[in-house]
Amino acid sequence: MDIQSASSVVLQALTQATSQDSAVLKPAEEQLRQWETQPGFYSVLLSIFNNHLLDVNVRWLAVLYFKNGIDRYWRKVAPHALSEEEKSSLRAGLITNFNEPVNQIATQIAVLIAKVARLDCPRQWPELIPILLESVKVQDSLQQHRALLTFYHVTKTLASKRLATDRRLFQDGFLSAVFERLKQFLECCRQFGPGSLCREKLEKTIILFTKVLLDFLEYHPWPFIPLIQCSLEFAVSYVFTEAGEGVVFERFIVQCMNLIKMIVKNDAYKPAKNIEDSKPESLEAHKIKTAFFTHQTLTEIGRRLVSKYFLLTEEELTMWEEDPESFAVEETGGDSWKYSLRPCTEVLFLDIFHNYSQTLTPVLLEMVQNLQGPSNVEDPVQMLMKDAVYNAVGLAAYELFDNVDFDQWFKNQLLGELQVSHNRYKLIRRRVIWLIGQWISVKFKPELRPLLYEVILSLMQDPDLVVTLPVDDFEFRTEQFLPYLESIFGLLFQLLQQVNECDTKMQVLHVISCVIERVSIQIRPYVGCLVQYLPVLWKQSEEHNMLRCAILTTLIHLVQGLGAESKNLYPFLLPVIQLSTDVSQPPHVYLLEDGLELWLVTLENSPAITPELLRIFQNMSALLELSSENVRTCFQIINAYIYLSATDFLQNYAEALCRSFYELLRDITTEGQVQVLKVVEIAIKVSPVLGSHMFQPLLPAVLRGIVEGERYPVVMSTYLGVTGRILLQNSGFFTSLLTQMAVEYNQEADQLLGSMIEMWVDRMDNITQPERRKLSALALTSLLPSDNSVIQDKFCGIINICVEALHDVMTEDPETATFKDCMLMSHFEEPKLTDDEEPPTEQDKRRKLLALEDPVHSVSLQQFVYEKLKAQQMLMGDQGFQALMETVDTEVVRQLQEFIHSM
Repeated sequence: MDIQSASSVVLQALTQATSQDSAVLKPAEEQLRQWETQPGFYSVLLSIFNNHLLDVNVRWLAVLYFKNGIDRYWRKVAPHALSEEEKSSLRAGLITNFNEPVNQIATQIAVLIAKVARLDCPRQWPELIPILLESVKVQDSLQQHRALLTFYHVTKTLASKRLATDRRLFQDGFLSAVFERLKQFLECCRQFGPGSLCREKLEKTIILFTKVLLDFLEYHPWPFIPLIQCSLEFAVSYVFTEAGEGVVFERFIVQCMNLIKMIVKNDAYKPAKNIEDSKPESLEAHKIKTAFFTHQTLTEIGRRLVSKYFLLTEEELTMWEEDPESFAVEETGGDSWKYSLRPCTEVLFLDIFHNYSQTLTPVLLEMVQNLQGPSNVEDPVQMLMKDAVYNAVGLAAYELFDNVDFDQWFKNQLLGELQVSHNRYKLIRRRVIWLIGQWISVKFKPELRPLLYEVILSLMQDPDLVVTLPVDDFEFRTEQFLPYLESIFGLLFQLLQQVNECDTKMQVLHVISCVIERVSIQIRPYVGCLVQYLPVLWKQSEEHNMLRCAILTTLIHLVQGLGAESKNLYPFLLPVIQLSTDVSQPPHVYLLEDGLELWLVTLENSPAITPELLRIFQNMSALLELSSENVRTCFQIINAYIYLSATDFLQNYAEALCRSFYELLRDITTEGQVQVLKVVEIAIKVSPVLGSHMFQPLLPAVLRGIVEGERYPVVMSTYLGVTGRILLQNSGFFTSLLTQMAVEYNQEADQLLGSMIEMWVDRMDNITQPERRKLSALALTSLLPSDNSVIQDKFCGIINICVEALHDVMTEDPETATFKDCMLMSHFEEPKLTDDEEPPTEQDKRRKLLALEDPVHSVSLQQFVYEKLKAQQMLMGDQGFQALMETVDTEVVRQLQEFIHSM
């Protein structure tokens, strides 16, 4: 394909291929597809996308066709492979200049150059890396940016090559030179002050180089082993010695710390517990690390981390003075440890301390010892150092467990520091309370907690200090906390109103939620103001979905704490649930999970159904269609409605639920099938007639599953549970359902019943819950007395199930030496609760009352079996009954008689 003559026709085809009209688009795409294997086609594409005067969409398409061609035709062995001459020409043309004005096209060109580099660099394209490095140094900002962009994609691609020879070429050709080039760039930084254009460009290049190193280490740790020594020497030298003075900058320090951290904690560089099981590469890496991290090196790193990088900066202190709330948010949240200096420093400290605690523990304890006693408020350096050292002791709390008597330190030193009231000492007061929060779950005597609560109360009076307190780090024992509940909860509520930042409000709400969760119903006298304020906060947070999530969490704990009294919140609560669980509303993406949880606890604590509470269920059909990870909570909500008011709920929504369930059962998991069937089982248990009738469309599949021997035990168990409920509690409906199924199977109803009983007996072991096993025995025994030959034919199996179930539920009373049914419940009692136990919800009470009416819990299996057998004997006469009993194994008969005679 001649470039000059072909350019116009290829350009025309590309232009047509960008058309929205398929009549124009399709023929153009077909023509371009035919040209893909023509010599010279990719040279034409190169000339087109390098022509900045042409339409952007056409140039974009030319780049994409070129990129796809690399995948298909660049390799020598590919069918219709490009000639070596054309590839050489294309490689030269791709790096002639780096001045693409359109960002998206520049990125695609960088990616396609990287694709070619993966195949050809360095053997066929040795000039690529040198040209890119030279282009990075030019003054033109656009050209420099495009060269950097290409350089990044090329090095990232080369770093990902799998073959050992390719990786070695990459290491030898590029990585081995990285540290020397980095040192050159860093030394160049000395010539330019911060903020200058040249300095900015140098810093970008330095970061790119370190990013390539980090990526290579992360994805290819073993090929990186030869670079461990020089990486550690380089990073430690610039970050923890004088070599970095005046040269390093924050992002570079972060990258170096990440490099050290990733080497220190990399599992590939650690020997196995049993040395003989270790890979040679792991042992080699471990040896290099051990040789590098000498006592002196570790001591210097530890001291500098704390005494230099842990110190609060002038900028941070100014922020605290001017805007304490923003300071607290900045310090505790936000950036990932990978990109922000302070969290990165703390993570590196933790990793090094964990791996080398034997060396670093004495270093840190010496720093603590040097700072004993109150600090001089006139000495800001000493104050900042104490803050930094206490920060380190808090972070390393678990590692220092055996080396610090924290209780003594609290009583003899820290408590006194908390009581220093000077304004400048707030830095230390804040750090000490944070430090205690770190240690309280590690090593802190319970009897000291009341003293701590007194201190927290006094600290919470200081508005500038309170917003920076890490109060959510504290755990507490409820009985010790109750005397302070009213005061602390009141101050927390004041704080919630005072703060402005979303993150701070979320943190305070989190603490409030934790307090409510721990003290449970004892919060009730103190929540009036909070209940009035939350609707205001909800309205104010319309644009802040994460804050609304925090409000939902608070409401969940509030409803649980208020119990039945939560009905007074319904005017606010129910619209919140409605919005949070409506999938047609955009906020549901953020609010749905917490909204469903709030919906569930609201139902569980509701004393009675209301029209508004019933109306929210209109959201459920769309939620079930999502089939998301929240489907389990959806089923819990459905069950909660049934327990709350089966009649109102089923009459309003059973038909729609049936449709949803029918769709779900077609493509849902086994666990999902069980959840659907459990809803049906509960509905029939709570309201046998209405439940059976309302879910009738789903029941033929249940009987069909039993007759045909459903292969999943958990599903079969649920099928038998549903059928047992119907047979026992709505026998007339069972008969009509059986008749309907007999028509489907073209059998007599009795014949189908026989098949069902036979499968039931055969698969009884699928049922593991004692309640369901007793239910099966009750249900099958309820078929007696009967003169039906099919039932009498299955009599042996029915008795076997009864005896199995009797063994499950009968316990011997040691006082009377008689057996009793352990599942019987005779009356409702409010349980006596320990301090750690949650009071029963309204739903717990409803389920308990329901259990009193449930045959499983109200009918003695022993008595029931006896009466049914007696009735069968009366029906058949002694001789006939005796013949029937002889069909049962003699050992089973003996066990049955033992249970019956012990009544």
